[in-house]
Amino acid sequence: MAQVIKREFYKAKTLIVARNMLGMILCRRISDGKILRGKIVETEAYTQEEPSCHAYRGITKRSATMFKKAGLAYVYFTYGMYHCLNIITEKEGFGSGVLIRAIEPLSKDLDNTNGPSKLCRELNITRELNEVDVCTNKSPIWLEYGEPVKDKDIIKTTRIGIKLAADLPWRFYIKDNKFVSKK
Repeated sequence: MAQVIKREFYKAKTLIVARNMLGMILCRRISDGKILRGKIVETEAYTQEEPSCHAYRGITKRSATMFKKAGLAYVYFTYGMYHCLNIITEKEGFGSGVLIRAIEPLSKDLDNTNGPSKLCRELNITRELNEVDVCTNKSPIWLEYGEPVKDKDIIKTTRIGIKLAADLPWRFYIKDNKFVSKK
């Protein structure tokens, strides 16, 4: 069995975590006990210091999870129809996290996972999984080590789908991977 990512990994600076999550395996245990897996191929970093982050305005009902301990899932609902999965990073009290934008399916039951809402739909990730601890495979969601991705195979660029702080190069993806949401 692969090694589960421990909490210390998520306590690092958000940009480092976002880059280093590439190549890791997102695991989701579904109701029948089956485990679905996908390699993380695209991420985006968010911190309370910039206005596109839900934590920018401080602790609210929506953003409260972002200020909790590193290694928790932050699942939010957007546009009245989509869920998105983030993993909380850095120290408790500092609002930050990494959005998992796309995975490469490793389970035959997975289909369209190239976008944050599509991967949540495919893996049945909803608000009920908000604040789940991803640092244990006893949870319904966790991350495992995968094959490390070399620096030469990583593209660092601006985030997509946001208006505020859209110029920050806080998006990372694996070069030439067909499951990345947008090149």
